[in-house]
Amino acid sequence: ENMNNSAFREKHIAISEGRFIALNKVIFVDERGRKREWESADRLNTKGAVMIIGHLMPSNRILITRQFRPPTGKYVLEFPAGLIDPGEAPEATAKRELLEETGYHGLLTFCSCPVYSSAGLSGEATNIAIVEINDYDFAAGAPTPHQEDSENIEIFAVKTAELHDFINQAIARGDGIDSKLLTFMMAQEFFHA
Repeated sequence: ENMNNSAFREKHIAISEGRFIALNKVIFVDERGRKREWESADRLNTKGAVMIIGHLMPSNRILITRQFRPPTGKYVLEFPAGLIDPGEAPEATAKRELLEETGYHGLLTFCSCPVYSSAGLSGEATNIAIVEINDYDFAAGAPTPHQEDSENIEIFAVKTAELHDFINQAIARGDGIDSKLLTFMMAQEFFHA
């Protein structure tokens, strides 16, 4: 049976709330009419995040960040990303975060609808943006990022043909890998095999 989202009635009850995250109990009626409970962790004061695939052309490199992520206890390789500010469009967030984290700017060619990376845990949605960056605009070298005081982000411009080895080297040194970055690598290999 094809169910749509309107088939579910739900109520969120706060269990605990910190400065950035809330733990909620979600009470809902499922497609069979049964009352069910679920727990979710949700960010406060944002409508989600944007992840940016910065594609340098014609060198066919992508921008990857490396930063310490306290919940994992390790450095994690990721695409540049950031939270959407209140009242900000995801497209504007993508441009702002790419410039802040990496110093690069370019042409936004795509921004997805909100998608979910851990829907069993959180309702947090991420828009995926693609920004094409002209190598010739940065012929003098990599630009200077404008990171926030709390950020210490390393930036790498990796050729897509070398991504697999780059990720394996990171794993060997103990880094974590964001699932979206690994999925991108696997898709590249699958479609270019």
